[in-house]
Amino acid sequence: MIHRAIKVPALVTTAFAGLMLATSMTSTHAQETANPAFPGGATTWLRPDGRNAFTHYSANMTFEKRLDFKLGEALFQRLWVTAPTRTKAADGLGPLFNSRACNGCHIRNGRGHPVDENDESAGATSMLLRLSIPPQTAEQLRDHLDGKLATIPDPVYGGQFQDFSVPGVEAEGRVKVSYSYFEVPLAGGETVTLRKPSYEMTDLAYGPLHPDVMVSPRLATPMIGLGLLEAIPDNVLLAAADPQDANDDGISGRVNRVWDIANDQMAIGRFGWKAGMPTLDQQNQNAFQFDIGLSTPLYPNGSGDCTEAQQSCLSAPDGNDPEFENLEAHSLITDLVLYYTRNIAPPVGTNADDPDVLAGQKIFDQIGCASCHTPRYDLPARDDMIEQSGQVIWPYSDLLLHDMGDGLADHRPEAQASGTEWRTPPLWGIGRAQQIDPRARFLHDGRATTILEAVLWHGGEAEQARTKVTKLPPSARSKLLAFLNSL
Repeated sequence: MIHRAIKVPALVTTAFAGLMLATSMTSTHAQETANPAFPGGATTWLRPDGRNAFTHYSANMTFEKRLDFKLGEALFQRLWVTAPTRTKAADGLGPLFNSRACNGCHIRNGRGHPVDENDESAGATSMLLRLSIPPQTAEQLRDHLDGKLATIPDPVYGGQFQDFSVPGVEAEGRVKVSYSYFEVPLAGGETVTLRKPSYEMTDLAYGPLHPDVMVSPRLATPMIGLGLLEAIPDNVLLAAADPQDANDDGISGRVNRVWDIANDQMAIGRFGWKAGMPTLDQQNQNAFQFDIGLSTPLYPNGSGDCTEAQQSCLSAPDGNDPEFENLEAHSLITDLVLYYTRNIAPPVGTNADDPDVLAGQKIFDQIGCASCHTPRYDLPARDDMIEQSGQVIWPYSDLLLHDMGDGLADHRPEAQASGTEWRTPPLWGIGRAQQIDPRARFLHDGRATTILEAVLWHGGEAEQARTKVTKLPPSARSKLLAFLNSL
């Protein structure tokens, strides 16, 4: 348990109130962990809980540690304010930002939704646009090849387009989306309409973007089971990788190798849409810096993603305070948020014994979906991650990069990931997405409004499996979807 003091009385009050409401859970289902109905093993939350299904702590967590979880949850939900204020522990927002709180994007810890094409004033809530350019100098090229720079930011707008700002600083602009549509015929006479998004950045406040700028829309991802994914050993991921397709099955997954800031070395990436982050801590702190504009131990810049071309942003007050490690989100905050995000429990599966669900699982395997969406992992014992230690989990992902074809390509490399490669997203909880938030959408940019649409966008290495889905009889396709919705 984390015992250091933190000067946030309101936070403690909130945490204790939440703790009083916490229901004591047992781990009697630990013997059931080899059952995919318990996707997180003994961490699995046993009640469906509707739209709050992704808001619970690991079910095997000791009572003593639940306070740390609730404190981390309160920090995850905290609305940060503009510096300077009397509330020194909560100021430092921006100056440019995409959200004022972590849960502003990860709504009830679920997936995000894309820009509303009919309401430009809403902003790009729960999604954002990543920006980068090709290396421009020998130094940038060297650092990129060495792995220290996963991408080269736009010289004016930085690595991320922020459409919100604090008073006195102009937001970078607005994000607009439009769609083109086409139809995909399926066996049995059904037709599915797919939509392809096109993004535009308007009202640019700081001049034009770089002429070679590459843009990648990114939807907020679900928060469940992240500690369990982190506990999968590197050697297991490496053993599953087949970059040269040595077995000639058309699947050539590979790891992304990225820079681990804390350890000052290259490491296997496993978080983010392109596996661009090596650890959950770095993923969290990167989001603090670029999404909210907060300085952290790994990203100590109090100006967030401001560039030299944005002098009003650079000169705005920040919340870096000597009392708190001269940071805005200091190490106690990031430690508590790390514990919280490691321990958001996957919920128990639904209708796991339904005949259609069981038949759909067989179809999932037979048509090749499990070649990338690896169902099961047996985690090793770990003294540093007690809740995740020794669990049998069912995330349905290999965490590897796969070429998904031109249809899904963002044409923006990230570290060693190409512009057509994406990390296999875990499928656990996918059937709950729109129960948690009806606006939730699928794929990296939210173009898919249903799970079936997401499947039909698969190309590249997944083209063969996608074709098999289109040829399934309606009854078999219904069973496949019943299985996916049960996860």
